[in-house]
Amino acid sequence: MSMSQDQDQSDQRAEGAPDQIDEWPGDVAKRQVFYIPGYDPIHPRRYRELYRKESALQGEISGYEIALSPKTGGARYGWQVEARIEGADVHADVDVLVWSDIVRNSMSHGIAATYGQLFRTAYTYISTGVLRRLMWLRKGPVIAALYPVGMLILQALLAIALFFILKALVSWPLNAGLSALPQSWQGGLFVGGLGWLVWLIGIGAGGYSAYWLLNWFKAKDGKFFAHYLMHDYAYSARWGGANPEALEARMAEFGDTIAQALNSDVDEVLIVGHSSGAHLAVSILADLIRAGRVPAIGPELGFLSLGQVIPMMSFLPKAQRLRRDLHDLSQSDALTWIDVTAPGDGCAFALCDPVAVSGVEPKGGKLWPLVISAAFTQTLQPETWAALRWRFFKLHFQYLCAFDKPGDYDYFQITAGPRSLAERYEGRKPSQSRIDIAASPYTDMGE
Repeated sequence: MSMSQDQDQSDQRAEGAPDQIDEWPGDVAKRQVFYIPGYDPIHPRRYRELYRKESALQGEISGYEIALSPKTGGARYGWQVEARIEGADVHADVDVLVWSDIVRNSMSHGIAATYGQLFRTAYTYISTGVLRRLMWLRKGPVIAALYPVGMLILQALLAIALFFILKALVSWPLNAGLSALPQSWQGGLFVGGLGWLVWLIGIGAGGYSAYWLLNWFKAKDGKFFAHYLMHDYAYSARWGGANPEALEARMAEFGDTIAQALNSDVDEVLIVGHSSGAHLAVSILADLIRAGRVPAIGPELGFLSLGQVIPMMSFLPKAQRLRRDLHDLSQSDALTWIDVTAPGDGCAFALCDPVAVSGVEPKGGKLWPLVISAAFTQTLQPETWAALRWRFFKLHFQYLCAFDKPGDYDYFQITAGPRSLAERYEGRKPSQSRIDIAASPYTDMGE
């Protein structure tokens, strides 16, 4: 179970990575890409700008041409890509399947509600034994999950301390003034009433200062990420691993959109699920395949899961739907599923086979996913790695960015190059350091 980075540094080239060639005739000239983001309230334009910036950088590093243009028509947010990679011209339409409005609605809570989420979420993960199993599996993402708990508690303690300090600072001079009154007045109703008024003023000043500090922390959450992460983990835990109705409805819409693309004239339909978007993609694709909506003759179907946090959901007691979807998708020959993580990403369950660790691997064996490492310590220059090593959120998005020394994982060649996902990773061996031991305390898949 040792998961040293040294083992993973050799994954990209030592485990059957395809040889690079000057020209590749390619099996993909036209591709439809659907990107499913994680729990993110931000407008999807950030993904377009990230793709624009990082694709240009990767093209410069790797020696290929790639350019973006605005999407024309349609209700979905996206962009078009024209690329010349490995001697072939490729057109790709990239659409973001948006659920940021659902995320924003789930985050529209006051400070008191956020602390309520803290206690409910902690109780869910601790009382079910899930936290202990997740910690045994991968400490990094569990520590990341505990971070907002610790930070919110620290903020509350600072607010309490400020309450008592301000209460004392306001009350002390007023009480001193009362004590300076003539002795004959000390037991009178007037002075007693003033004493209560001083006490109330102190309470009011301390309470206002504590309230102000908590609101200041929330306003600065773009730096602390405590409220954001708390909402993220609470969203999964609130329904015990099940999906809320609004999200299920949106996922059904996503499924209809993907099914339409599978009946178009593109050569490949590629689904990219990042972070918690990966488990949404699992369920959407499993539904499509079970319903017979993936044509036997049509575009190739690829699924690329990046920086996945599936165990945070699949280990919960009411995640029967997700566990069943993992089980079914893992044995389907209707798609190619590649799972890419990296030990350097402390927010992901790096190299954890989501099917195996969830305890739902089919008895007859499975086809998917192929678990590989992005090997940050090998594919980034030492100075780049040093600059990013403690920038946890930046590292969690590194899968969508340029690499100094890309191996067989290159996000832009996958989304805009002439090889399909199946062709690119044909014959690729899984990471030797992957974790494929069942760890979930709950493995039932419902009916």
